[in-house]
Amino acid sequence: MKKIRAGVVGVGYLGKFHAEKYADAEAAELFAVADADPGQAEQIAKKNGAQAFTDYRELFGRVDAVSIAVPTPRHYEIAKAFLDNGVDVLIEKPITTTIAEADELIEIADKNSLILQVGHLERFNPAVKAVQDIIKDPIFIESNRLSLYHERGTDVSVVLDLMIHDIDIILNFVRSKISYSHAMGAPVVSGHVDIANAHLEFENGTVANVTASRISSKNERKIRLFQKDGYLSVDFANRSIIHIWPGEGEQSPVPGMQMEERSFEQGDALRDEIYSFLDAVATRGKPEVSGQMGREALNIALSITRQIRESSRRFME
Repeated sequence: MKKIRAGVVGVGYLGKFHAEKYADAEAAELFAVADADPGQAEQIAKKNGAQAFTDYRELFGRVDAVSIAVPTPRHYEIAKAFLDNGVDVLIEKPITTTIAEADELIEIADKNSLILQVGHLERFNPAVKAVQDIIKDPIFIESNRLSLYHERGTDVSVVLDLMIHDIDIILNFVRSKISYSHAMGAPVVSGHVDIANAHLEFENGTVANVTASRISSKNERKIRLFQKDGYLSVDFANRSIIHIWPGEGEQSPVPGMQMEERSFEQGDALRDEIYSFLDAVATRGKPEVSGQMGREALNIALSITRQIRESSRRFME
């Protein structure tokens, strides 16, 4: 089978790992990388046996598929250019900065029968995959995504940087529209919101409380789900789950319930994400995280951001 010619645009902190995964993939050939920093482009290209460019447009007609790992404000411009030139696209989250931009990318991809996948990495966490069949009609969800401060990612708010991961996961679990939301947050050390909390109510009755912070003294990525037949806790960072459900069990702290704790080996979520993308490219199948899914997560994230902006304005007045 002919290998997929792949490229990566933006080979900074995250993009360089995209390049490595393509270089290691049997289904692909990493043909080229592009970065505005010529030294960075040359270094990553040489390491992975690819060609280096400073202008992403040099990849048109030379690659079949591309990862876009540039800062969020440039997602739309670059993704549109590749889609217009018939190239399948894996774009890092969030898909774009506006819904109008996301809608246009989705329309171009659909019109030209191209693959548009969004890089919501937690979908490929082994702990998340393990609970997919266990979660049925959750009643209440609580998620916490706390991070030590890093300069990377502060070009957008913590909602678009971190919280959007959990928004996407929750949407995938609940599969219902939001009927009400309320959010609060504040900028602390950057020019954007650094800590945020959102209360979400869904049409099917599910309620979710979502918190994200990038000024924490510790790293934590957890989500807890309560449903009629039990409780689930997912630790993204440690790749572990706790499941409590009706039955007899000596270890359970809840009478009449049994408990199971499971841990999973260190996986490679980025590799799995890219291999999933390559499979969609090869088979012309639907990507695991479609452009539409990325749009839905972005829509809620932007709504939360607007609410925070309005509440902050009232507070300042």
